[in-house]
Amino acid sequence: MPAGLEKTLRFFLFSGSSRSITTFTTSSPFTTKMAPIERITLFKVPKKEDRVRLLEQYKVLAKTATKDGKPYIVSAAVGESFDDPRNKGYNISVKTTFASLDDMKYYDTECEAHKALKAVAGPVKEDVLTTYYENIL
Repeated sequence: MPAGLEKTLRFFLFSGSSRSITTFTTSSPFTTKMAPIERITLFKVPKKEDRVRLLEQYKVLAKTATKDGKPYIVSAAVGESFDDPRNKGYNISVKTTFASLDDMKYYDTECEAHKALKAVAGPVKEDVLTTYYENIL
């Protein structure tokens, strides 16, 4: 967890029939679990038919990506980007959520479904940009 971001726990104590409420908070970096890892990947794929093929391969990945025989990607969203000058030519957008950084590292290095996707994307992409972060919300 990034320094300074601690989970705050709020306790409410209700006192008998007087209906008074006492609150106090406590912060502890030791009782918090790492938030999900959000990964954003953007592709520049010049040809429409290659974009269609890449999107289809993401559908395959969503159904077949497993770790220890079980699905491990928390959520995934992928689509063709709207035509907009702000996207600077990136025309496929992907958002993937992982429960942990270890799961994302597995995705990058060992996941067979991701390897198959990279085999499709590699020859047709002009560029790719990936960033990831721990969700603070």
